[in-house]
Amino acid sequence: MDPAPESDFPKTEDEAYQAFVDSLSYLPADDIARIESAYAFAAEAHAHQKRLSGEAYITHPLAVAEAVVEWRMDAEAVMAALLHDVLEDTRVSRKELEERFGSELSDLVDGLSKLDKIEFASYREAQAENFRKMLMAMARDVRIVLIKLADRRHNIRTMAALRPDKRRRIAFETLDIYAPIALRLGLNKLYRELQDTCFELIHPIRAQVLRKAMRAASGNRRELLGKILDGLGGKLREEGIEAEVFGREKSLYSIYRKMKDKHLSFLQVLDIYGFRVVVERVSHCYLALGALHTLYKPVPGKFKDYIALPKANGYQSLHTTLVGPYGTPVEVQIRTREMHQVAQEGIAAHWLYKESEAGGDGELEIKTHKWLQSLLETQSGDSAEFFENVKIDLFPDEVYVFTPKGKILTLPSGANAIDFAYAVHTDVGNHCTAAHINHVLSPLGAKLRNGDVVEIVTDPQAQPHPSWLGMVKTGRARGKIRHYLRTIQHEELAALGKRMLYKELMSMGVLPVSVADLNWQQLAQNSGSPSLHDLFADIGLGKRLPAVVARILLAREALPPAPTGSTLTIHGTEGMAIQLAGCCQPIPGDPIVGAISKGHGLVVHTLDCPNISRSRLNDPGKWMEIEWEPEEGKLFEVDIQVGVKDKRGVLAQVAATIAKAGSNIVDISMNDATEHIFSVLNFTVEVSDRAHLEQIMRTLRRIPEVIQVSRARGEE
Repeated sequence: MDPAPESDFPKTEDEAYQAFVDSLSYLPADDIARIESAYAFAAEAHAHQKRLSGEAYITHPLAVAEAVVEWRMDAEAVMAALLHDVLEDTRVSRKELEERFGSELSDLVDGLSKLDKIEFASYREAQAENFRKMLMAMARDVRIVLIKLADRRHNIRTMAALRPDKRRRIAFETLDIYAPIALRLGLNKLYRELQDTCFELIHPIRAQVLRKAMRAASGNRRELLGKILDGLGGKLREEGIEAEVFGREKSLYSIYRKMKDKHLSFLQVLDIYGFRVVVERVSHCYLALGALHTLYKPVPGKFKDYIALPKANGYQSLHTTLVGPYGTPVEVQIRTREMHQVAQEGIAAHWLYKESEAGGDGELEIKTHKWLQSLLETQSGDSAEFFENVKIDLFPDEVYVFTPKGKILTLPSGANAIDFAYAVHTDVGNHCTAAHINHVLSPLGAKLRNGDVVEIVTDPQAQPHPSWLGMVKTGRARGKIRHYLRTIQHEELAALGKRMLYKELMSMGVLPVSVADLNWQQLAQNSGSPSLHDLFADIGLGKRLPAVVARILLAREALPPAPTGSTLTIHGTEGMAIQLAGCCQPIPGDPIVGAISKGHGLVVHTLDCPNISRSRLNDPGKWMEIEWEPEEGKLFEVDIQVGVKDKRGVLAQVAATIAKAGSNIVDISMNDATEHIFSVLNFTVEVSDRAHLEQIMRTLRRIPEVIQVSRARGEE
């Protein structure tokens, strides 16, 4: 394409473009020439497009590029900002972009483009998939997220022409995802702007009232704030500490959130203002802290040392709250100049200050890359689920815990030992059974606190439990648990489905081994399942009927007959594919039947279970005959009720008898004695089979104080 002539653009655009070119002085002349070429290319590509506000479309990519230049990013990033919409909104192809500007730039622009050519079932799904693509690109090149954030900032600044409902939707999305990402990357200034702008878009009247109240409060408190500022600066000078002290007003949105979360009025929010102390060296931070603590009394429990233990986004400062004049709480942050740069610009400080003494913060860039990689590890086939995991992981509050070797791990507030185990290694999480927290044996659900030393106890036979999904806080742990459970359940369901299909074939007089391999392969191909294994899993899950699949298979050739009347055999310990009903608690030796519960596999009941009598009568084809297959060493839980005379020591005597019979008591409770003429003890015991249970019950009946013993039947 030939560059569009300058005369085609209004004077205001010329002025904006000239100011933009002037701001590129930190780059070499060759890079500036390439950027000017990229601008001309973008200007022509968007030449006939207008924004909803009526402005020429090129004003948007130019504004995004200006933000990138403020961060002193390299030429490729500036060019990508100028061209970030050409693949999505114009006829320019990626190949054309690559031929003109190179593969690095085309990769950056592609990472910034939405998936507009793919149709999704819902906006939510599209949003989740777009976000996944952005994160994957971010993991390869962190410049993509910085350009994306600059793009979002300009979009929400210029949404006046959009419908109110669309403005609110975009603002909520920004608060939900983009603002937390900005915070997670340490872009504090951008984070505050995104929050405040979105707040004004979502609640314009509330924002207007609150801003007016803040202006009034600023005037009323000017004398007090000046006194505090003078006091802080004077004390530091008195101690010989060279420092810059300045006040900072809390953001509009943070005050609103505090009022809402703590149910406070505006007048009750006393800490609208805070103060920053910026010094030259790290040692001066602690000297300044000591000096200020002698000036005003510190509030107990309100001190945080983010210098010794930096936040995951690289943020470092000392935080303390002091009791100032007239009992006013005074929040103070103490940091060095380099820390202040990182606190304001985060990962962008890598480019912004790479030539200064602050240095390119390589450690922060490495941390960011590791965080992005950890997010990608939580991916599953479900985009919405991945989206939720990432939202969980964008947390502002963290706890710092230690491994036995002294390594520090950062976890979200409320995280437990399971989160810690998965943070160490996936295999540690999958096989954890307990934890030593500060050398004390603790359950896996125990919440961790700052400074805890955690050691995980593992067992090769242990595996994640579905209940863990409701306990963990990190997206990594949740994603790993879901992946493990799905993998295990898929294998179990495939094994169950295969046995069910084989049983159906046997009942039709066909030996499964006599079916030709080619027929099995054709069955898988024609069924629409990715593989025969997946077809078996669908049968086990109840998505396909074994009788129908068997008929399709047998339609291909005549096969030798097999013995009929076969039944499905189970161990009862297969896992999630076969569930023993909680209402009747079947154990080996009980006559049993089973039915496929769609989405849950095979559910097994005792033959005399009252909960299934109506279903067996009305829908007999649903139920299949099942037999127990003996397996040594396996235990099953079953409930029994023991009626006893109200006599001292009887509970201990019953418990001892159960133990002598070779059974373990899992749970015990007692019915209210006022409802019975005798007390009823409810035990959950572990037994190997029905014969073992009958032995326990016979032994209990020999105790003189025992009136009756029965097997409990609970509700489904």
